Amino acid sequence: MDILNALVAFLNFVFVPGLAYGAQLALGALGATLIYGILRFSNFAHGDTMAFGTMVVILFTWWFQSMGITFGVLPTALLALPFGIAVTSLLLLATDKVVYQYYRRVKAAPVILVIVSLGVMFIMNGVTRFIIGVQDINFADGGRFIITAGDFKAMTGLQEGLAIKATQGVTVGVAIIAVTALFWFLQKTRTGKSMRAFADNEDLALLSGINPDRVVAVTWIIAAALATTAGTLYGLDKSFKAFTYFQLLLPIFAAAIVGGLGNPLGAIAGGFVIAFSEVTVTYAWKKVVGYLVSADIAPEGLLQLMSTDYKFAVSFAILIIVLLFMPTGLFKGKSV
Repeated sequence: MDILNALVAFLNFVFVPGLAYGAQLALGALGATLIYGILRFSNFAHGDTMAFGTMVVILFTWWFQSMGITFGVLPTALLALPFGIAVTSLLLLATDKVVYQYYRRVKAAPVILVIVSLGVMFIMNGVTRFIIGVQDINFADGGRFIITAGDFKAMTGLQEGLAIKATQGVTVGVAIIAVTALFWFLQKTRTGKSMRAFADNEDLALLSGINPDRVVAVTWIIAAALATTAGTLYGLDKSFKAFTYFQLLLPIFAAAIVGGLGNPLGAIAGGFVIAFSEVTVTYAWKKVVGYLVSADIAPEGLLQLMSTDYKFAVSFAILIIVLLFMPTGLFKGKSV
């Protein structure tokens, strides 16, 4: 039995990738849950907002690189991120002005806004693919690894190596900064408190003098920032392909619903629940188990419960279970 090597293999192939993926889903789910909690509808265009924002970041990254501007060992995309957030914020504010504002004024049912957001989703998806194309794009530069498997083996003398990609470290670091800034804003600033009051009781908030147009505008800007950041981190860690972000809509909404729709803390918890569930179910456990048992009883098969091609089925299954047995989620958000 080789517990240390088994632990390193687990960290390398399950925990570290799950932690990075969970941080990406948590940021995406935070944007979706804020829109649901404050604007009171499920924004199906959120995944393609992530795609659009990431596309803008990529275009600015290429522009900076063409001028010889880089960020050292960190990805140049981090320098481009504020520009991506700004452009995406303008897009969402314009979309709200042209599309959503009318339906709020006539007090349309939430299901109408959901259907409208589907139309916005298809338009944004088409615009993104038209501008940047449909191919896979790898835009990560700077340092590739925080630690390589070879260096880890040399340091520890273990058979199994631990490799942590720079993009995984950047993802966790940026996610912590973004979440800390968001919670500080919601808890400490006057606008943040107005948003929380508006989400809790819209009528009472309006009677107390809160400006609903300001709350809506700030909500869209924060949603744009979270979506662009989540999309950029996902693209850096994996690669960018516009249609992939449409598929990410399922695990993002699953994360928001598992945690409790409208609850920011729940969105973060749900992101990690979904991420680790997907990684755990689709990982081939043969190597880890091989270290823990003797060679004569080592498994011959991969010990993989489900192919990685079906990882989104895990999100779907968890979503169905939560909707059936705990519709308000783990943190008692709004029921769907």
